[in-house]
Amino acid sequence: MTDYPPAMRELIEALRLLPSVGPRGAERLALFLLSEPEALSERLARAVYDARKKIAPCPECGNFAEAGQLCSICRDPNRDRSVWCVVEQASDILPLEKAGRFRGLYHVLGGRLSPIDGVGPDELNVEKLFERVRRGSPAEIILALSSEVEGETTALYLAPKLKELGVRVSRPARGLPAAGGLAYADSVTLGYALDGRSEL
Repeated sequence: MTDYPPAMRELIEALRLLPSVGPRGAERLALFLLSEPEALSERLARAVYDARKKIAPCPECGNFAEAGQLCSICRDPNRDRSVWCVVEQASDILPLEKAGRFRGLYHVLGGRLSPIDGVGPDELNVEKLFERVRRGSPAEIILALSSEVEGETTALYLAPKLKELGVRVSRPARGLPAAGGLAYADSVTLGYALDGRSEL
């Protein structure tokens, strides 16, 4: 990379910040962007800029939504409002939706408890979850959190507090990959995991 001009090296380094993009992939992407018509780069830059400005967490559940509006799931009158699924990140919702077996509502925590990293309940959307439960009175909450230590810790923290609010609490069945998140499971596995969930 020493032969490239400084602006090219900066572009390659910036592209390396993207997930799953290594040094060679970043270099190929940079070369592609610079060899294509300028309109492509402008469109890409505009799309990223617009998405950053126009997309915000849903004020109700935390899913991706147009800024200041409810997400499409919260707006859907056909969703089952008696069953909610708690996930770590908004990106965890799409695999569950693709599985096609869950038709309830979601709540995004925005991460998971990790005392070592200084992430406690106050850094997550935990209190908002409890407020929503008091308002919405769901019958069941599925804690679809990762099977890693932090995910288990988060589930063990939330379960008794949710039960105190009169909610049945369950976890997806153990068909999900060990030490992995929802993003790594296929839709069939996710479907079976939701069908075979167990109460906590």
